[in-house]
Amino acid sequence: MGRKLYVSLLFCALMQLVSCGTYKSVHHKPLTEGYNSTTPVVTKHSDTVSSYGNNFLIKNKQQLWELYVEGDPLERGLIAGALTQPLIEQQEHVFVDKINELVPSKFRQSLLRQFLKWYNRKLYLHVPEEYKTEIYGVSRYGSKEYDYIAPQYLRSLYLHAAHDIGHALSDLALVQCTSFATWGEKTPDGTLLIGRNLDFYAGDEFAQNKLISFIRPDDGYAFMSVAWGGMVGTLSGMNLEGLTVTINSGKSDTPLIAKTPISLLAREILQYAKNIDEAVAIAKKREVFVSESIMVGSASDGRAVLIEVSPKKLGVYEVLNTGQLICSNHFQSVAYNEDENNKDAIANSHSQYRYDRVTELLAQEDKMTPVKAAEVLRNRDGLNGTALGYGNEKAINQLLAHHGIIFKPQQRLVWVSSSPYQLGEFVAYDLNKVFAERVQGGSVKSLANAELNIPADPFVNSQDFKNYEQYRKDERVVETAIKKGFTLTAEYLKTYQELNPDFWKVYYNVGKYNYNRGYYAAAKVEFEKALTKEITTVPAKAIVEKYLAEIKSKLE
Repeated sequence: MGRKLYVSLLFCALMQLVSCGTYKSVHHKPLTEGYNSTTPVVTKHSDTVSSYGNNFLIKNKQQLWELYVEGDPLERGLIAGALTQPLIEQQEHVFVDKINELVPSKFRQSLLRQFLKWYNRKLYLHVPEEYKTEIYGVSRYGSKEYDYIAPQYLRSLYLHAAHDIGHALSDLALVQCTSFATWGEKTPDGTLLIGRNLDFYAGDEFAQNKLISFIRPDDGYAFMSVAWGGMVGTLSGMNLEGLTVTINSGKSDTPLIAKTPISLLAREILQYAKNIDEAVAIAKKREVFVSESIMVGSASDGRAVLIEVSPKKLGVYEVLNTGQLICSNHFQSVAYNEDENNKDAIANSHSQYRYDRVTELLAQEDKMTPVKAAEVLRNRDGLNGTALGYGNEKAINQLLAHHGIIFKPQQRLVWVSSSPYQLGEFVAYDLNKVFAERVQGGSVKSLANAELNIPADPFVNSQDFKNYEQYRKDERVVETAIKKGFTLTAEYLKTYQELNPDFWKVYYNVGKYNYNRGYYAAAKVEFEKALTKEITTVPAKAIVEKYLAEIKSKLE
């Protein structure tokens, strides 16, 4: 009873602290005066086609949603919200389910909500007014089912910082991306070409409804962006000036307060910059709260650079005397040469390994084309063609990407991958054609330029891919058995390993399963097998070696 009373008193004290520090944030209202506040009346032509005026949402044959929206900030938000309401509700449902899975305790969920309210207390001061207004418009179409978490607008605003918060507090390995740019002698026509994988994973359902947005704002440049329903920020995109933006996470200290979400900084650059200098100037204006590499490609400059931002400093990395730029999840500019977080990322993560693998693959190609770029993004092997096992984070293609994307900025061409992962067709879009045609209005149809599509990876139809998909299901079973002490047959465990025999983790998991049951000799065999494979990180390898050391002492 004493412990329960202590916890209750602590909770009450926390509530008092939160209420004192978050009043202005919770009661903040975005600017809506002077904007078009007309409630959109959407025409639903079918389950996959809806429209409102010149704006529309359509699902193409590759199962990608295409959204076209124009207008002022509030107008854009309201129209996007009205058109994509089912997608917004689905994404929010998946996100909340993920939180419930990670934090099953109702009491801890309550603590988490109060913490996030306090943590985000200054967030509204660091988001441009335009985007707060747009987010407000979109939020009108969020589900009321989750108002217990926060009101619709605040919830939507918080969700735009979710990537940054998760990255900062957990140093998540689920946001490990790879990107590259080539130009000059590295491409057949000398023009810029960029490829990237967004290896953001929040569950299979989260990636089901990919949304490609084509936005013509009243202010700034028209642009395209790839994300999901309800997302105003940018993860990958290109504007009509031929400026591209992609973001790669870096290793961060744990910040004490939320500031500008990276996706909204990327969006601001995409909407308002036409060249590298303007992009850097925008980045310098904003305070961020996590570390991130922003790859900016520019048609007018004919090259790409990395803007490396963190809570304490900003560096710009550009290559000299070469037409090749590679980015994974560590920084390369002089500003971070002595940064301890960056040194740790290089030494202990798989960032340097993926960087080296991209370097190796680009060296094998005299000239990089969109088709070859897709092959790089889909590559599943390690250095020197080493078999990594499917799903290994050392691979460029980790078989969990939300999307892959390829840009030809000077030509205003972009290719977006379709499911599964980045293995499906890369669907082509010509931004000049898209926005020119929408000025004229006309019929609602897919904006894709099908003649330029890049075919699906043959791997998607292979037995190995089917085995991998089954492995993913079995892995959840095995890990649940380890956690909860369930019994599995030796035959089941053997089949599980045979589905993905080159992946170190299948041996590690079976080793843990046996170890927990006191089968130390059997566990030793499995851990030793794991060490013969490419283990993802130095810390992961150390854990395997620790198990072996403990087993040795138990068997002596």
